[in-house]
Amino acid sequence: MKSDDYEKIAQARKAFATGKTKIVSFRKNQLRQLAKFLKENESALCDAIMQDLRRSKMETVLAEIVMTNNAIVNALENIDEWCKDEHQPKALLTLFSNVYVRKEPFGVCLVIASWNYPIALLLIPVISAIAAGNCVIIKPSECSAKVADLLLNLLPKYIDNECYPVVVTDSVHSAQLVENNRFDFIFFTGGTAIGRLIMKCAAEYLTPVVLELGGKNPCFVDKSCDIKTAARRICWGKFLNNGQNCLSTDYVLCEAEIHDEFIQNVKTVIDDFYGPDAQKSPDFGRIINDRQMSRLVKLLKSNDGKIVHGGKYDEKDKYISPTVVTHVTLDSAYMQQEMFGPILLIMSVANIDEAIETINKLEKPLAVYAFSNNKQSIDKLLFSTSSGGVCINDVLMHYSLESLPFGGIGNSGIGNYHGKFGFDAFTHKRAVLDDGTPEALLRVRYAPYSDFKLFKSKMLIKKNEKSTGIFGMVKSFFWMSVLGVILAYGLHLFFGV
Repeated sequence: MKSDDYEKIAQARKAFATGKTKIVSFRKNQLRQLAKFLKENESALCDAIMQDLRRSKMETVLAEIVMTNNAIVNALENIDEWCKDEHQPKALLTLFSNVYVRKEPFGVCLVIASWNYPIALLLIPVISAIAAGNCVIIKPSECSAKVADLLLNLLPKYIDNECYPVVVTDSVHSAQLVENNRFDFIFFTGGTAIGRLIMKCAAEYLTPVVLELGGKNPCFVDKSCDIKTAARRICWGKFLNNGQNCLSTDYVLCEAEIHDEFIQNVKTVIDDFYGPDAQKSPDFGRIINDRQMSRLVKLLKSNDGKIVHGGKYDEKDKYISPTVVTHVTLDSAYMQQEMFGPILLIMSVANIDEAIETINKLEKPLAVYAFSNNKQSIDKLLFSTSSGGVCINDVLMHYSLESLPFGGIGNSGIGNYHGKFGFDAFTHKRAVLDDGTPEALLRVRYAPYSDFKLFKSKMLIKKNEKSTGIFGMVKSFFWMSVLGVILAYGLHLFFGV
């Protein structure tokens, strides 16, 4: 790490200590500045992503800039409500107390983003952190170098550079950033292997984390669905951003009865989307770097499975054609890693039961998809599998909603965010009890103890399952009487009535 980076972290600590990020009006102003940054630099951001990923403007604007803007608007509309104390139920013994949950920021947070969506995956968690009142060290991925450079130079012109500095480092120094600094919260988006290292470093200081990782997302397709629609939607989600998407369909589990028909529809859709030569299409992106390119080419050369469409590549151009591979087994090289590229695997299954069995043999994925109009099959899939999220008869769209939590489970991640879920992730919920109980009512808890004190204490403290019927009515009447006596005694002590 550069000495300048250490200074930025130290300055963020000083800034948090002033308390200014706890002021809601300050947070709102910073969020509006972030929205201004997106609006005024849309073209520059699209150009930077074009250089890094060769991604089309439409995909960048919709998947990154609009999504990030929507997160800002949602936070601005709801932050006052989110910040309010949450008053909680009381017990008989705390009847005169003020009991509530206070929302407080953690302090100085670190947000580390992945390269595949270098704006949204960085700034949406930053928005949550700002809304919650934290200072944030903003760490874009060094792999999306043009975007990282743009953020480093432009963001400080819009948001408070002491509270929200941008730190750009290479992969070696990124590790040092986590190892050599104690943060109050870490939010990481990236691969599972790096996620484990982040968690190991965080454990040294018992730092809370959210890890947004990935995995092999399955998609079940059965004969009850509209096959053409399923093929179109799956291909859209799969080849968006050239397949470099932690939520894209990794493999399809297709009922044997429609297997060949589904594959034919997938081939047709690919040609409809990108033409006979996707390398010439302005809408088809490129692989991020040589390392990722080599990994994917190695898979294509592995002779595992059967390539039924595509399989072409140009290493100099970092291009891999939209590819469909069948006859894949769980032992195949394709199934040993997250694909993160434009290679769609299609496996044949007899029914929903075999699909569930296959899904459960692998680590829990970030998403499970299904195209089916059979309610029994969908219910069985939901009951018998586990994943970060589920999308029925579409792909990716659950990510777009601020009203749903986004995150993984097990190997695909820890924790979630988006909307209020993001605010909560970056918020410490502090329990507060402000006691106003008359001392005379609390004497029962003090020594010397007696059986009578024990009896009275149990009457005031012990919970029992609610009763129904006549006994329940009698019990309710009894406790209302007890409550009345306590209130009367309290009024007598305070007001002499």
